Amino acid sequence: MSTEQELSGEELAGIRWKVSTRSPDNSGQCVEAGPLADGSGRVAVRHSQHPDAAVIVYTRAEWDAFLAGAKDGEFDFSA
Repeated sequence: MSTEQELSGEELAGIRWKVSTRSPDNSGQCVEAGPLADGSGRVAVRHSQHPDAAVIVYTRAEWDAFLAGAKDGEFDFSA
């Protein structure tokens, strides 16, 4: 189950954060995601305007389910 966590500085330094290419002008109005470097497959998510705040950590299965739903349009609330 996903949890909001404060990762250590070492854990945060090991994450290769990605920002969506659809983020407008890298304005900081988006989220960043990246896999934890511990080999667990878990994925951390944070708000780009608050990179030092707590992050939400998802299991690999949770992250994969989210991606599949996003690709299928399940989170398109504008429709």
